[in-house]
Amino acid sequence: MSGKIFQSAIVEMKESAPRALGVIDEGGAVVACSDPSLIGVRWDSAAAALETGGSFRTRGYTFKALRCSSSSLEFAAFVQGEDDLAQSLCGIAAAGLNSAKDYYDEKHDRATFVKHIILDNVLPGDIYIKSRELSLDGLNPRAVLLVRQTGDTDNAVVDVLKGLFPDRRRDFVISLGERETALVKEVEGNVTSADLRKLAIAIEDTLRSELMVSTVIGIGSVSRQIKDLANAYKEAQVAIEVGKVFDTAKSIVTYENLGLGRLIYQLPTTMCEMFLQEIFKKNSIDVLDRETLDTILCFFDNSLNISETSRKLFVHRNTLVYRLEKIKKLTGLDLREFDHAVVFKVALMVHRYLAASGGDSGGGPLR
Repeated sequence: MSGKIFQSAIVEMKESAPRALGVIDEGGAVVACSDPSLIGVRWDSAAAALETGGSFRTRGYTFKALRCSSSSLEFAAFVQGEDDLAQSLCGIAAAGLNSAKDYYDEKHDRATFVKHIILDNVLPGDIYIKSRELSLDGLNPRAVLLVRQTGDTDNAVVDVLKGLFPDRRRDFVISLGERETALVKEVEGNVTSADLRKLAIAIEDTLRSELMVSTVIGIGSVSRQIKDLANAYKEAQVAIEVGKVFDTAKSIVTYENLGLGRLIYQLPTTMCEMFLQEIFKKNSIDVLDRETLDTILCFFDNSLNISETSRKLFVHRNTLVYRLEKIKKLTGLDLREFDHAVVFKVALMVHRYLAASGGDSGGGPLR
């Protein structure tokens, strides 16, 4: 951080402070001071005391460490004198200097800038201007992975992810609340969904083994320009939400692989309810019991193959045919016909979506 920022703040404080005040860096060098003759002077004893943190007194001055984002202290405010007044003035000066430091960090920190982009808090026209100021290449492809903790939360997730991706110039680990952390990772231009899935698996395994944390990870499309990161982040959010409805067994969900679930998720619930009413004119889908639904799902999983489905269900072929006839009588749809099977598959997904969204879809066994 530039000493000019501290110096500007100290110049403003000087009028109200009856004593000399300033800032030293981690090496004990004075980087800003109300007495310009002291700038550049090095106090080794103060540097040693700074490592202990908090407040300390030495060389006729009172010091107070400033907040820092790293594990080692970087700066300390100081005021002339070792009495109680110096202690009070130093505390006040440290508070003001911390504010100046926070403002500088907020303005010039790359991770903060990327966070504002994914949250859509930056005007499109300002993104490339700011990117150039921060020497951030706006044309490199990047992927957004949203990590959501599903059980007990652990704040150490951010630190673990930063350890996995230590390149602060290319990769950004961004805390988005108690449960969510976004990874914005620079990737190769030919990266595939399979590559990103492998990356997500590595993240999931590491968090589970080191922190015993359960997660679900949403993967958005690769952004070819930095201005597209907000869309990629929204896609990762949608991936998690859609996966929660249609792929509850999956802990890693890719937006590009959502298929019909993505389309249904974007439909109004009133339209979904109308669709179900039109398809199931004879009876509601809720008349189907659990055994029948399991039969249907198994039939779909085995590509409408009667022989393979009966084998998986451990039932006779004629028993399966009887169940399919029963479904036809109840719903009017013959699942042995491809078109009817497609309609029924979509109807099941719509029913599940309505149940998850609180729509009036009945209280049957799919709920």
